[in-house]
Amino acid sequence: MVFLNVLVVGANGQIGKHLVSLIQSQDNMRARAMIRKSEQADYFERLGAETVVVDLEQDIDAIANAAEGIDAIVFTAGSGAHTGKDKTILIDLDGAVKTIEAAKKAGVKRFIMVSSFDTSRKAIQTAPSSFAPYVVAKHYADEWLRQTDLDYTIVHPGILTNDSGTGKITAGKVEPSEIPREDVAQVILASLRHDRTIGKAFQIVSGSTPIEAAITSI
Repeated sequence: MVFLNVLVVGANGQIGKHLVSLIQSQDNMRARAMIRKSEQADYFERLGAETVVVDLEQDIDAIANAAEGIDAIVFTAGSGAHTGKDKTILIDLDGAVKTIEAAKKAGVKRFIMVSSFDTSRKAIQTAPSSFAPYVVAKHYADEWLRQTDLDYTIVHPGILTNDSGTGKITAGKVEPSEIPREDVAQVILASLRHDRTIGKAFQIVSGSTPIEAAITSI
C-alpha cells in the first residue's frame, strides 16, 4: 500500500476542510493543511492533521517549503465571491501558478487542481462581466499546469452547494448543474487513489454513478 502525504492548499475553505477530514480518515494518507492564519489551525489539529501557515501572496519558496516531504498537492484555494478582481488575479491565477512552480521546486509530481466548471475560451467570451475575470484566471492557471510534466488532474465542479454529499456524480463532459462540496472532496480523494486520472481534466456534477465507479471510468 502506497502512503501519501498530501498538501491541501486552501485547506480552510469548505472543500478543503472536507478533504482534510477525508484524508485523515484514510489508513494510507495524511494531510498537511496550508492555511493563511495560525488561528485557523485548531480545526485541523483536532483532526490530527499537520498545519503550515503560508499566504498564497508570499513567494514560491514559501510554498515550496510547505511542500517539503509531500507526495501530492491539491490546490483548492480561491479568492472568494466577495473579493475584487485584484484578489482573483493574485490567488486564483498567480497563487495557482506559484503553487505549480513550488511543486516542481519541491519535487512533488502529483498535482490536483480544483478549477471552475468551464474554463474554455468560449466560457470566457460568454461569461457575465463580473464573472469573466475569474474564468480567465482559472483558464490560464489550468493551461500553465497542462504545460508542465507534473502528474496532474484538473477537476471542474459544477455549481457548489453546502448540501450533504450523495456519493454519486456524473463525470466527463456534462451539462451544468449543482454538486455538494462534500462530493467534490470525495472526487479529489478518489483521484488521489487512482492514477488513471493523471493527465485528465473532467467536469463533475451530481448524478447517479457512485463516485469510485465514475472516477475509475474516466
